[in-house]
Amino acid sequence: MSMQQFIEQTLQQGLAPDWLSVTNESYLHRSSGPDAESHFKVVVVSSVFEGERLVARHRRVNTLLAQALQNGVHALALHTYTPAEWQARGEQLPDSTKCAGH
Repeated sequence: MSMQQFIEQTLQQGLAPDWLSVTNESYLHRSSGPDAESHFKVVVVSSVFEGERLVARHRRVNTLLAQALQNGVHALALHTYTPAEWQARGEQLPDSTKCAGH
């Protein structure tokens, strides 16, 4: 199982999201080789986040993905929304962070 698949499966099981997008952005980073799985952008929409502040949402995701973070994942760009927040932003994916001259 790839790291991306592991992240997707873990978040599906742990958050029952309405929307989930996991994008491998390792190619945007100088330190990553062509097959790297070290940097990911995660967009997750879940009612589990209702009433939680952003820090609590990120802690929840980081706790679920602790194994990935200990085994090669260097960075997670987390974008966590409730269904209402996701709808209010027009269900648009956030832009990726520019790194390594990209």
